[in-house]
Amino acid sequence: MRKFGRAWLAFCAFGFGYAVFVFLTLPDVRNLGDENPPTTAFMELRAREAHARGEPPRRVQKWVGYARISQNLKRAVLVTEDSAFWQHEGIDFEQLRESMEVNLERMEFARGGSTITQQLAKNLYLSPSKNPVRKVREFFIARRLEGELTKQRILELYLNVIEWGDGIYGAEAASRTYFRKGAADLSASEAALLAAAIANPRLLDPAHPSARLRRRQQMIMRRMGAVTPPPAIVSAPPIPEPQPEGTEPALPAVPGLPAETGAPSALPGQTVPVPKPPKGPGGTDGQLTRKGRTLQHAARADESRGPVAGAQPFDTHLAVRAGCVDELVAADRNSHV
Repeated sequence: MRKFGRAWLAFCAFGFGYAVFVFLTLPDVRNLGDENPPTTAFMELRAREAHARGEPPRRVQKWVGYARISQNLKRAVLVTEDSAFWQHEGIDFEQLRESMEVNLERMEFARGGSTITQQLAKNLYLSPSKNPVRKVREFFIARRLEGELTKQRILELYLNVIEWGDGIYGAEAASRTYFRKGAADLSASEAALLAAAIANPRLLDPAHPSARLRRRQQMIMRRMGAVTPPPAIVSAPPIPEPQPEGTEPALPAVPGLPAETGAPSALPGQTVPVPKPPKGPGGTDGQLTRKGRTLQHAARADESRGPVAGAQPFDTHLAVRAGCVDELVAADRNSHV
């Protein structure tokens, strides 16, 4: 009994030490937030296999953004590979439990239960082997991907790097190879056919679909309406910089008012100049007559004499108003004669 206890403690210690080693040697995934990976572990593996056969490695890939991938393809892939993609945090424990039950019943590794995030981790950094050591690393990398990247970015990376045939990587390359169109223009049936081939892309050929592939396509099309792709994330408005303590926050500029027409505006206490009356039939522009002599000539005569001590300057507007008063007085007198 004592030996069994020691063996169990040794096993637990080894497992803990290995988990710490795996965690410390995980790849840094932070750069994937704004950089596209130049290659993947799967691409390098296929290149080594081609060199081993004495053949040149084949790689057809064209990167496209999330918005340039058909919504049909996003739905089809989510239905096929990870219907709970938007809810989980990298690991779907419910699917993992069901997969373990199926594998134990059949006594073989018949069902993987990997999420899209786990498959991305495997494609980027690991290998297609099914040994437990690889699965442990996949688990930790998937958790790190979910912690550093958005769901939209994870799905974009996945759809641009997964294998879709011999040397064909990503949705754009697959769409142009099999359907002679871009990934943005895929129909629902074409998207379902591509998604059905993900399970074994080197065996299932969308260009020459088998009966098995057609059955998977029809099943996917029936379920596509039940899953919604993750929405595109709209960038938030810029956060204003904090103001130093003791300073007033800057106020937005007040837009200018439109120019006014008609009479000039004035502030309280200011005198509004009297506008010039229109040109009469007996006068000319700039001239106002009063008792046979033009006011303009009077102003000029006043200016030519120079300033007189104690005298007020000649004001044309006042003269106009005085003239109007005189004319009204004269008219009133004539009416009483």
